Order: sequence, then C-alpha cells, then structure tokens
Amino acid sequence: MKVEQIYTGCLAEAAYYIESEGEAVIIDPLRETRPYLEKLMETGANLKYIFETHFHADFVSGHVDLAKKTGAAIVYGPNAEPDYEVRKARDGEEIRLGKVTFKVLHTPGHTMESTTYLLRDESGKDYAIFTGDTLFLGDVGRPDLAIKQGKITREDLAGFLFDSLRNKIMPLADDVIVYPAHGAGSACGKNLSSDTWGYLGDQKKTNYALRADMTRDEFIREVTAGLTPPPQYFAKNAMMNKSGYQSFDKVLEKGAIALNPEAFETVMAQEDALVLDVRPVEDFAAGHVPGSIFIGLDGSFAPWVGALIVDLQQPILIVAPEGRAEETVTRLARVGYDNTLGYLEGGINAWKAAGKAAASIESISAAELEHRYNLAGADLNILDVRKPSEFVSQHLLDAVNYPLDYINNNMGKLKRGDTYYLHCRSGYRSMVAASILKARGFDQVIDVANGWKDLENTALPKSAYACPTTIDQEVLDQAVQSAL
Repeated sequence: MKVEQIYTGCLAEAAYYIESEGEAVIIDPLRETRPYLEKLMETGANLKYIFETHFHADFVSGHVDLAKKTGAAIVYGPNAEPDYEVRKARDGEEIRLGKVTFKVLHTPGHTMESTTYLLRDESGKDYAIFTGDTLFLGDVGRPDLAIKQGKITREDLAGFLFDSLRNKIMPLADDVIVYPAHGAGSACGKNLSSDTWGYLGDQKKTNYALRADMTRDEFIREVTAGLTPPPQYFAKNAMMNKSGYQSFDKVLEKGAIALNPEAFETVMAQEDALVLDVRPVEDFAAGHVPGSIFIGLDGSFAPWVGALIVDLQQPILIVAPEGRAEETVTRLARVGYDNTLGYLEGGINAWKAAGKAAASIESISAAELEHRYNLAGADLNILDVRKPSEFVSQHLLDAVNYPLDYINNNMGKLKRGDTYYLHCRSGYRSMVAASILKARGFDQVIDVANGWKDLENTALPKSAYACPTTIDQEVLDQAVQSAL
C-alpha cells in the first residue's frame, strides 16, 4: 500500500494518491490533470476511482477531466447530486482497492454531502481517514457554506457536524492518521494548523472542537463564533464542481498565448480585459501597465484572485515574470477563472520599448512613514488592510482598519482627492490594495514597504493589545462588523 499526500501551498490544499496492487485512488485532485497522469504513468497503476469528499468551494477540482482521460469512476457520498455521472456511495459502504479497503463515512456538517473515507490496510486495520473539510488539524470545517435560505442555517449545519464528529470520527482509534483537505492559510476554517497530517488521538487532546466534555450547544456556539463572510468565489466554485466545467486543456490553450504590446493593448480595449500583474511587489511598484491590478504569484495568489475579482468570466490579460505565464493561467483556472486571453510578451520592458506609458506606485519605508507622521500627526490617512483579528491584536492608533478582503464593498468610504498610506503585515496585501485603488481613480496612494514587520519597531503610537490571545471575542466581533 502506498499513500502519498500532494500538497499545494498556494491553496493550502491536499490531494491524495493511494495505490495497492496496481490499482489507484486519487482524492480531491486539483484542476490540472497532468501531475496525476504522470504519476500513473510512472507507477503503471490503473486509476480506478476518484474520491470527492464534497463539492469544494475554495477550488475547482480536477475530477471531471481526470475521469474523462482515465475512465475512472467519480465517487461521492450520500446527498451529492452532481450534473454528471458518478458512483454515489452509501454510508458504511466498503470499496475495495487492490488489497485495501475504503469505508465510506457520511459526515455532513461542513456541507450536507461531506464524506470521510476510512482507509483500512491489508490486514483490515483502520489506518487513516481522509476527512476533506470535516476535520482539520486544530479545527473543523466552517458550517456556513451550504446555508439555504428558509431551509437550513449555519447552526443546523454545526449541529450536524457535531453529530458527525462524535458518532463517526471520534470513536476511531487514536493511532488513525488524519489526512485533511487543507492546512493553515485556507479560508475553510478559523484555526488550522500548519501541519498537514497528524494522529486522531492528538486531535482529541488539542482540537477545541473535539473536547470530550463539550455539549452540542457549546460546539455550535464556538464553531460559529467569529466567522467572517466567505470569499465571494466560494459559492461559484462549488457550483462548477457540481455542474462541471470546460476542459482545462482548452483553458490553457486559450490563455497561454504570447501577445506583443500592440496586440495586448488591442485585446485589452476590445475585450474590456482586466490586466493582472503577477510579478514581485517591487517590480510592479516600479512600473506597470496603467490600470492593471497587482496580485503576485509568490503570495496567496489564487485565494486573493477569488476574493477580489468578482466575475469568474472576467476577460483577463497577464503580465508575468519570464516563463511563468502558463503557471499563472493554471493557478487562475484552479479557482474558476477560465477566461484568460493571453500574456504580455517581453513583459513591461517590451511595453516601455514600444513607447507606451507606464504607471508606478510610491513605496516608502516604515521610517519614512514615521517621519511624515511626526510632521503631520493624525492628519495622515493610514489604512491598515490586514484582517480585523490582526488589527485588533495591535495597530497604529491613528490607523483605520480597511481589510483587503472587503475592499470592493468599502470603496465608498474613501475620497478620491485624499492621500492614503497603506500597510499590511509584510507589504503584499497593501500593494494589492494600492493597485486596486489606483485603478479605480485614487491617485494618491502610498504603500508602506514590509508593513507591520517594520512598523512595530518604530516609535509610532500603537494600540494596547500586544498578543492575539488577549483579544476578547466580543471585541473581535465588533471589529469584524466595523470592517464590513
């Protein structure tokens, strides 16, 4: 028996490859099929099944394309009603793979079709559970993604999740390995560990949601506390996973086309395309195509694209580092953005060489902000674009929390003629925010390089909170509502 975790850091997502006696199962694959097909070719194994733990909201799964290319059956648990052919497994059903067995455990709560797959080894011993978004390390799946108005509430879903954990997962032995679908950085939970696998016994001891003495009401209250609205693309990705999608190969063929500056500019005008610049922060600040948006590849690229670009069908043109255009198209498609129309050949240097105007964004150090603050004091407009929890933890006293997550909703709070200084924790999110504001006509935006990492070492006045663990939940909830 072989069990391999295939972890993708950008999405904090884990897919799994399990093989026994020349037969294989892949669990929760990403959109692109090539890595899985190459692995099958290397091993010579036959892909028998593709297990889906639920209709994923934070990425588009590769199950439909992979099934077409391999002939493998797509397996969902009870309550799943996709618009394509699948094998819908029964709760408690056992599925053979070579000399090992998977037992289907229906574990509703995160969504109603959520299913955990229990792997039993060649001797029949419980070996591991593939929990999807039902159980993470340090947390459980958020229960607010499958709400149906007038039919089911997040409290209802949290109650189902309580039952699933207590009745299906916690009775299993402590030495069973937990393989979740996500780790730290995913928006599918609140308190995910940076570890990507662990033992169930450790989770019973340390995971707040698995406390032995926890009542159902306590669980519902704690699991639903502090939830911010899910990213806008979640429901759209879940629908794509339920309904199907166009072939990724076609998406890549259309999107990875090199365009010279003239052709790039023509497509930009004719298609009303968004120019997405994915280069490093400092490169974008120094010079970029006017009106373009920065979301760097070397940050949490796909989740921020999904949170900020509202229309999945938005025509997109790419400005990418040399040799990374195809990677960009792939990572966009992972979260459902399939309408990429090409990339700027030769990058910004070719754009400038063609005599076309370039824009820039001023970026200053924390020391320079301190100097300007000493001259202007509270008259300085400082926007802290971190999450409310980060802001409440500690912030500059005269700063306003303006979370990047909700920038599309909060644009009306700003005045186009004013000057704004933006910072986050490290400088990535603040440049994303600055690029969006500048593209929307806010010309006086100034980025603070390295963000809070440097600002906390200045003499600028700061809030009293010094440690996130001291934050009262009511204080955090108030901060969230204020940010919204």
